[in-house]
Amino acid sequence: MPLNFEDLKSQVASGGIDTVLVCLVDMQGRLMGKRFHAGHFIAGAWEETHCCNYLLATDLEMATPEGFAATSWEQGYGDYVMKPDLDTLRPVPWLEGTAMVLCDVLDHKTHEPVPHSPRAMLKKQVARLTAMGFDAMMATELEFFLFEKSFDDIRKEQFRDLQPISGYNEDYHILQTTKEEHVMRPLRNHLWTAGIPVENTKGEAEAGQEELNIKYAPALDTADHHTIAKHATKEIAWQQGHAVTFLPKWHQDRVGSSSHVHQSLWKDGTPAFFDANDALGMSALMKTYMAGLLKYAPDYTYFLAPYINSYKRFQKGTFAPTRTIWSVDNRTAGFRLCGDGTKSVRVECRIGGSDLNPYLAMAAQIAAGIAGIEEGLALNPPFSGDAYEGDSGMIPQTLRDARITLHGSAMLRAAMGDGVIDHYARAAEWEIEEFDRVVTDYEIARGFERA
Repeated sequence: MPLNFEDLKSQVASGGIDTVLVCLVDMQGRLMGKRFHAGHFIAGAWEETHCCNYLLATDLEMATPEGFAATSWEQGYGDYVMKPDLDTLRPVPWLEGTAMVLCDVLDHKTHEPVPHSPRAMLKKQVARLTAMGFDAMMATELEFFLFEKSFDDIRKEQFRDLQPISGYNEDYHILQTTKEEHVMRPLRNHLWTAGIPVENTKGEAEAGQEELNIKYAPALDTADHHTIAKHATKEIAWQQGHAVTFLPKWHQDRVGSSSHVHQSLWKDGTPAFFDANDALGMSALMKTYMAGLLKYAPDYTYFLAPYINSYKRFQKGTFAPTRTIWSVDNRTAGFRLCGDGTKSVRVECRIGGSDLNPYLAMAAQIAAGIAGIEEGLALNPPFSGDAYEGDSGMIPQTLRDARITLHGSAMLRAAMGDGVIDHYARAAEWEIEEFDRVVTDYEIARGFERA
């Protein structure tokens, strides 16, 4: 369970904990930071430490792209302050003698939150809801693939001939998932001990595909849980000699991996999305919020699908949506109404891939929902049937298209600030530039002789 600071001191004194991971969440949703000797952490480092500010202006390869206003070679790549949030202090049961704390990222001179840091972005949108009298309760699903070989073996073999841990579709399959319990059982149990309210794991709809479900919680807690769980999945699989991937589409013939986001608003501890007098149990507030999600889905698609590969997942007949349609308990729609007619009524956004940063994905959706409320948007009737055959708006089909809609979004600029949107638009642009200069295996095989 999560630690308080006094508990940490006691465990350090007894020798139970000797290392504290002090982590920030980067743009890609990864944990970055330092390993502190626990004695030094409790003596003073619990107040703050420092990191290079390029950590929030880089890519998956840790490159230093030009074009970010926040930091650059010209500005000397200075420091940020990492301010531990002691409410996130917890044990890391899968690592011996280790605890972890997440940090907020502050400007080195002003000690104000860095606006484009993921935790600050989500906190800002949560604060807007709080000012309106609402709390955002959210949950995210984590899907990923588990492979026979280790990360190192796969890397040395240049990521070729990848073999999932199972040979067939294991959706809800108890026999096959029994064979994977040497990874999935410690994952569930270690996360539970770390204070992550794990509900279950299950096989998903492809060979080697897994799903981890965590109980809903306030938005910031949910993002923290998601990030720590994703990190733990990689480390625990590595400990057992296996690789996992959260790449949304690792093979063109395999289904992709998603990260569905469930959300509802509460007021004074009561679900504000529920109205017992409505046919579907939807309050007027919920309808305007959902209308905002639908209207602005193209604007925030980048925050649900941040890489080139993200868009390979959006294919007809794969349970990955292609249209900004809502429907009742319909997995072909981009937005699915769940729990209709009950106090559990909520909306599930099915657009996001397994590579999303949960802080950014939830911040953007809250901003869109608030816009729907403020604009008094009307919600169209639910779609019935196969949403792939619908005729409503498409979500952006490439990162290039998503970057354009992100950059031009007046709603997101008003909600998050021009600097934040320009920062992430540049991140998207850099991903496109990097991909555009690479010659792929596909091009060589297709055109080497025949072109």
